[in-house]
Amino acid sequence: MLQVAEEAFRGGNFELAAEIYGSELAGLPQPERGLCLRRADALARAGRMAEALDAYGAAARLARLRPEELRELAESVALSIRDKELRLPPWGGGGGAEGEGLGDPACCRPPELFACPLCRRLLCEPVTLHCGHTHCRRCAEPGDCGRCHRPRRPAEPAPAPAAAPPPAARPRVNVVLGNLLHKWFGAESRARRLRAEGDALRERQELPAALEKYNQALEMAPCKCSLIAQRAELCTLMKNYQQALHDADILCRNKPHWPAGHYVKAKALSGLERTEEALKEFLYCVALNPEWSSMKKEAQKIMCEMFFPAFENVHDSLTAPFSSRTSHTRLKPAFLSSINTQSAVEDNSVAGSSKDTMFRLTKTPSQESDVFRSTDSSVTHHVLDLYFDDNKKSLGAILSSLPGVGLKRKLSSDMRDLQSLDVPSKILKKDGDVLPENTTDTSSEIPTTLVDASDFECSLCMRLFYEPVTTPCGHTFCLKCLERCLDHNPLCPLCKEKLSEFLASRTYKKTVLTEELIVRYLPEELSERKKVYEEEMKELSNLNKDVPIFVCTMAFPTIPCPLHVFEPRYRLMIRRCMETGTKQFGMCLADELKGFADHGCILEIRDVKFFPDGRSVVDTVGVRRFRVLSHGQRDGYNTANIEYLEDKKVEGPEYEELVRLHDSVYDQAVAWFTSLKDNMKVQILNHFGSMPGKEPEPQSNPSGPAWYWWLLAVLPLENRAQLAILAMTSLKDRLIAIRRVLIFVTRKRPR
Repeated sequence: MLQVAEEAFRGGNFELAAEIYGSELAGLPQPERGLCLRRADALARAGRMAEALDAYGAAARLARLRPEELRELAESVALSIRDKELRLPPWGGGGGAEGEGLGDPACCRPPELFACPLCRRLLCEPVTLHCGHTHCRRCAEPGDCGRCHRPRRPAEPAPAPAAAPPPAARPRVNVVLGNLLHKWFGAESRARRLRAEGDALRERQELPAALEKYNQALEMAPCKCSLIAQRAELCTLMKNYQQALHDADILCRNKPHWPAGHYVKAKALSGLERTEEALKEFLYCVALNPEWSSMKKEAQKIMCEMFFPAFENVHDSLTAPFSSRTSHTRLKPAFLSSINTQSAVEDNSVAGSSKDTMFRLTKTPSQESDVFRSTDSSVTHHVLDLYFDDNKKSLGAILSSLPGVGLKRKLSSDMRDLQSLDVPSKILKKDGDVLPENTTDTSSEIPTTLVDASDFECSLCMRLFYEPVTTPCGHTFCLKCLERCLDHNPLCPLCKEKLSEFLASRTYKKTVLTEELIVRYLPEELSERKKVYEEEMKELSNLNKDVPIFVCTMAFPTIPCPLHVFEPRYRLMIRRCMETGTKQFGMCLADELKGFADHGCILEIRDVKFFPDGRSVVDTVGVRRFRVLSHGQRDGYNTANIEYLEDKKVEGPEYEELVRLHDSVYDQAVAWFTSLKDNMKVQILNHFGSMPGKEPEPQSNPSGPAWYWWLLAVLPLENRAQLAILAMTSLKDRLIAIRRVLIFVTRKRPR
């Protein structure tokens, strides 16, 4: 049966669970504490509060109750308050973390774009992390990003064991975003900064100085709710509970559904030892967010002390009056006197009415002493019962009907008790008792008059930011502009701070917030800027016109050509080849008159490895030959208009003759390579790889067979001779030329 009861409890059939537990208890010679607690939990969940409290009392008679054993009671009371007093819809979840409900109310929240991912408040001294997300400076200092949860800095190699780790540099403010905040949110930004300074002082335990900062922030903040809540918390820390209560009362009257107001009020009331009123506020917190675990624990603790004092193992034979055991409780004398005094509070104007909102206590002291002796006696027959009947009394009625909670106080269904608190004679600031109704809604759109494209202008290209990137020193540039500057010098173009570490990572992340602001507020300008960029990329992608030329050495189709790039102009050229997606550029020999030769080979980039100082090793392979039509330059590197070369194909007898010549020269090449000394062969193989095999169809490739180009690269020929062969469009002529070279090097080889 107990298993059935547990299943009924889990299934939400609390009435059935309570009946089964009650039946099981009735059949036992002595009450079992665990069953008493489970029955009490089921009764509480079923809304039968008076019976539930009797059941909890029976458990307390067997052994002292612990606050965690009143979890179901606290939740049940709070959920009923949510339904009947606050008239809020059933709780649908959504909380969970410690501190739920302490977030700022809607009127104090900044636009989503300008909210820090960690503190959710207006960005204060915005800092852009390595990942591209922006936080408040104080939020960014601990390390991880609040959005992508990546480290604030890129991964670095571990230092040697003997070396001390360098101190982490304090992140720098993003200059562009900082200026925008001051321009678009003048008062809010100043108040936010004062608040942040107050937070820092509070962490250093300089509480009076922190209070002064909060007061200054309150003078200029358009919305004061969250600031008043924070000041109330600080006053509680300073043990100035009256001021904290004054601030909290203002919040509760004006933001009755904001949990933070009730939280600070509960803490202030606790400091003033007004325990019963503190319980009411803790229950409000749980009612507004049933997943607020810390508030639930506070309510459970107070309930445990109020309803079930520390009487352990009270036997049936014990007849001492309740009042004689006051030394075992931690409740206030006022509470004990109220519960031991026969009270009858009655309002003549509503006497005899079934909807009477007055509380009446009729038990005698002798009856009170029986509370912990029998589960049938009702210590709290009136406790909370008024609230859970069809009359749906107010929260004040519930708590006033608890033992010792305002027994002689007239209840109100319109929360007049929230407005009747004593206001301290000395108020720190002239906030007034009511918050301004027409507070500035910071969630609205930014006025178009404040949006200026010049605020988003790159200081290098003097155009709208395109793919904005922020350096560790806080300056923002277009990604391509910054990369071009770092090609020449690893210093910030504006402040000249060293950016070697930033350059070494080569993982420039766009500043997300800056880009989002441009997309939202400058869509037309961004469209024009994007059009210009795409036209540039299209022009750079043309592999016939203005093709970038690397003037260095000979390159051949199908042959790898590793390059060490260190000149700024070629860094730019290689990066552009990668950005356009072509990954191709031309390679030509230098020419004293023209700058570079009239023939060359297109290289395709297979991989690029960057070094911390900006240098790189580029792995390329030859693709096809070309002839230069005209020479040019772009941004410091050479360009050319070109046409591609292809071999002239032959047929019939000429083709048969070509095949015989091809096979003959191939065999001759293999014989020559085989005859080389081992050390020379090893060097060739390490640099150029193995010789490609003979192709069955020599004209299948427009540039001829791969083994031929391998052999031409390996043979000890001058570059000019290699260039002349590269320019030939007749495979037969090239085969004849290479055969002559093979005959020459074979004869010249020392015997």
